[in-house]
Parts: sequence; structure tokens; C-alpha cells
Amino acid sequence: MTDFAATKEMFYLPEGMIYLDGNSLGPLPKAAPAKMDAVMKDEWGEFLITGWNKAGWMARPTQIGNRIARLIGAEENHVMVGDTLSIKVFQAVASAMDIALSRNPDRKVILSDNGNFPSDLYMAEGLIKTLDRDGTKGLELRVVDPEAVEENLTDEVAVMMITEVDYRTGRKHDMQALTEKAHAKDIVTVWDLAHSAGAFEVELAACKADFAVGCTYKYLNGGPGAPAFIYVNPAHADTAQPALSGWLGHDAPFAFEQSYRPGAGVERMRVGTPPVLANASLDAALDIWDLTTMAEIRAKSIELCELFIKKVEARCPMLKLASPRDPQIRGSQISFHFEDGYAAMQAVIARGVIGDFRAPDIMRFGFTPLYVDEQDVIKAAEIIEDVMVNKLWDRPEYKVRNRVT
Repeated sequence: MTDFAATKEMFYLPEGMIYLDGNSLGPLPKAAPAKMDAVMKDEWGEFLITGWNKAGWMARPTQIGNRIARLIGAEENHVMVGDTLSIKVFQAVASAMDIALSRNPDRKVILSDNGNFPSDLYMAEGLIKTLDRDGTKGLELRVVDPEAVEENLTDEVAVMMITEVDYRTGRKHDMQALTEKAHAKDIVTVWDLAHSAGAFEVELAACKADFAVGCTYKYLNGGPGAPAFIYVNPAHADTAQPALSGWLGHDAPFAFEQSYRPGAGVERMRVGTPPVLANASLDAALDIWDLTTMAEIRAKSIELCELFIKKVEARCPMLKLASPRDPQIRGSQISFHFEDGYAAMQAVIARGVIGDFRAPDIMRFGFTPLYVDEQDVIKAAEIIEDVMVNKLWDRPEYKVRNRVT
């Protein structure tokens, strides 16, 4: 059994703060600064350029990818870490479209839903403009309501691109069912695990997902700007064509050939230089995950979320639950509707409970058992009640919009 009190002690949490925003940015693992310091001094400092060989920097994206693979139900050596999530989304969708169009040239649609994170939609729009600048090919990004995805898996669709958990409400898609439905229609699937990896059990291999991407700065606690990851199903690993043919995705980068030859397997999905210092921080964060299982994380997360809903609804009738009430169809976050949600969240944050706001009216709270416990939930509900019942949010300073909400 996981000792969650012990894992909580492994994070730096400022005194007096209840941190319920790990679904946006995880807190600092206490071991990360020392890990980064060692890499900076003992590796970068002592080895300089020879660190790529002596310290094994070049191999770390694959090594860390394998550590993440365990958390998302992926096969070994089929997850690669590097670059940003938006870049990995573009890579995955471009490769998926190439596969889909090679099978069915008449397919024109990338299907997504309006619960997908906007950046994913922007990347798909950009890809379509790149492939079909004058619109003569008829390529289309079709965005539907989350509940309507299944019925829109038609013979027009080439690629289904879905974020498994709605970033606004926490609504969770059924990956197994949708992937099966898509494959029955010969549709290639791309799953964004930004709000899944580290939140609950994901079974990419069992679901036969084609591609998946995700970030490591949320539930995985890799730090701000931590690298993203991409998964490629073994069936596509040696044939997927990377649209971003970076030097490090070449089969022999140090042969310095003038033309691109994709590397073997998921290695071809490398683009830029591995972020050595960011990888060190992420590696330290993943050490904590070795102390638990995703099944235990999920069970505890549900307990915390259920307790939070019960406490907040009993105390704050003005807040309307935006997340699914059934824990089996939501991720590890709870959202509430409130017309003045931005100001209310600023007031809550000012009192030491850190959540965030998503337009137009969503107050959002994330629950990570590695460092959030029952007492945090109870205290947070008391503070939220004080803010809401006494209208402490109704002040000019809480209504000024910051650049990041």
C-alpha cells in the first residue's frame, strides 16, 4: 500500500498553502533541485560537451519515456520524451493523417471535440493549412460536442484526435470504446493524455491506440516547461512518417547526411536537442511514482474528489457542479460553474487555496493523492465557503484579469 503521507513529504509545499492545481502545474519535488544541481555541476560543469557520451544525455529521452510508459500502459521503447506538447500533437496528427490518407485517399476530416484543449485544435488547423493551403483538397477539422464524437465517426473521417479528459469539466472519454469504434471505421486515433497521465490508469497498448501525446508538468510534476512525450503504436513505429524531420530523429545524425532518413521506431519522433536540465528534474519527479501504482492513485483520487464535492455542495449552494457526478467518467479534477468565477477564484487563491479558472465560468480544482490529503480537502472547502457565502470575491482587485488565469 502506498504511504501517501510519506509521498507528501517528498514535495515542497509552501506553509499555509493548499495546492489544488496540480492538474495545471505540479509542485516541486524536494529531490529535484539536488538532481539538477548534480547534473549542472558534475555533468555539464565537469564534462562539458563530452557529457553527451559520458553522462548519457542522448539516451535519456528514451529512458525517461520508458518510465512514463509504465504509467500509461504503453509498450517499452515506444514512448519518446522531448519538445513541447503542441509539437508532439502536430507530429502525431501529421503522421496519423499520412497513414489514413495512404489507406483511404478520399477521407478529408480530422474529428475532434470542443472539450479538446485549444492548442490541439490550433495544431490541427495549422496542419490542414499546410497540406491544403488553397482549400482545393477539402481537408477539414470537424469539432463536435464531446457526447457526439461516437456518432460522428463516419466514413469521411481520417483521424480522430481527442483529449481523453476535458480540461474544463474533467469529463472522461471512454478510450477503449472510442478507439474500437474508430478502428472499425478504419480511422486512425490520436489521444492527448495531458489530463490523464498520472491521474488515473491509462492502457494504451490494451486499447490499441495508434498515437498518444502528453505533458509532464501537470500530474507528473516535471516542472514548468518540462518536456512532452509521444507514443507510437508498434504497428506504426517503423513506418510512421514524421512531419517534423529533426536532426535527432535521423537514423544516423552524426553521419551528417544531406537528406533525412527516419530513425528506428519511436526514435524518429525526436526533433530538437534533449533538454538535459529539464530531464533531470523530470527524472527526479518520476522517482516518486516508483513508490505507488496508478490503481492506488486512482482509488485515492476518487475518495478525495467525492469528499470535496460533498463538502462544497453542502456549504456553497451558489456553485453548480460542472464535472460529471459519476467518478468513473471523470478525471482527477472537480469544476464548478459560477458567473463570477474568475473573481471568486482569485479570492480563494488569496486565502491560500490554489485552484484556477477557465473561461467562461469554470472554477477548477485538481486532486493529486501524492501530496493532497483529506485534511487539505476539508480545510479548502471551509475557505471556499467563507469566500462564497460572505461574497469576499466581490472586490475590484479580484476582478482584474491576469495574463494567466
